[in-house]
Amino acid sequence: MKTRAAVLWEYGQDWRIEELELDDPGEGEVLVKLAATGLCQSDEHVRTGELPFDALPVIGGHEGAGIIEKVGPGVTDLAVGDHVVLSFIPACGKCESCATGHQNLCDEGAGIGVGLQRDGTSRHHVNGHDARLMCMLGTFSPYTVVRETSVVKIRDDVPLDKAALVGCGVTTGWATAVYAAGVEPGDTVAVLGIGGVGANAVQGAAMAGAKRILAIDPSEFNREQARKFGATHTFASAAEARDALPGLTWGRMANSAIITVDVATGEIVGDALSLVGKRGTVVLTSLADVTDTTITAPMFEITAYEKRLVGALFGSANPRYDIPRLLDMYMDGELKLDELVTRTYEFDDINQGYVDMREHRNIRGMVRFD
Repeated sequence: MKTRAAVLWEYGQDWRIEELELDDPGEGEVLVKLAATGLCQSDEHVRTGELPFDALPVIGGHEGAGIIEKVGPGVTDLAVGDHVVLSFIPACGKCESCATGHQNLCDEGAGIGVGLQRDGTSRHHVNGHDARLMCMLGTFSPYTVVRETSVVKIRDDVPLDKAALVGCGVTTGWATAVYAAGVEPGDTVAVLGIGGVGANAVQGAAMAGAKRILAIDPSEFNREQARKFGATHTFASAAEARDALPGLTWGRMANSAIITVDVATGEIVGDALSLVGKRGTVVLTSLADVTDTTITAPMFEITAYEKRLVGALFGSANPRYDIPRLLDMYMDGELKLDELVTRTYEFDDINQGYVDMREHRNIRGMVRFD
């Protein structure tokens, strides 16, 4: 079939809307008609080259939801008409990570920077070129063919545009607080960077019972939005938060600091470590440039105060469990999704959505295809 897709041909350039020739799904694959896609910072990392692919062109997008239109040979757990969320990390259910409850580290996730199907070929063709897929999904298109391991079936009554958000940003942020940081009732939590992931880290910390949630972001708009998701205090910089924390916590500082900035740096890691107290945990969820290998940190304090620095991919969530559960929370009025979408865009205006993100006018932009 013929459809359209937003394609990156050269790092540093804008996404270009191109005609897409899409093959039928192969073994273990499905064709999905997407209702919407979120505009996530990770695709910006691809566009700039901070998160490079094996080859270009690549179709962007990894936060989407829709309805299955075709299933390929060997697909037994999914059927035409199923409502689904595409998980940016696949979950095969069979590898060691999946079998031990760490689906976010599924072995198939090694292919997200390659962007091809399991057999090493492509179902997506643009101007005579085989196209790679962001996170093996390519949700910057109304239609895509993906592996069944990247698909999570959901209940039919969830609005699909809101369901798209839990394919990446919501689950990553919420789970980073709840799982990776292990936020408990009464905790003090600092969240550095309030975008689509950071707002949900705030929301997750609030739902876990944190008493004080410090939202740290240079953007006044982002700080204001953080209040909607449960932030109790806001600061423009880590330095401001560090000055305030002793008075807020009787000198104990934060129990955890969560890094969800646009681009992680060694300096930000050091800032986060300075915000937590004894046995405090810093969780690094943001992506850094793949060439950045330097962290500036108070090493004496890490030893003397038993501070911990941990990484979190997808918030340490299990997508096949957590995606449906979060949508249940949304339908029960417990999880905020409607409030996340600052603006919606026509497909042809996708680059404007990223301009608005870079200029801190959005918590989450969204393209609706229907």
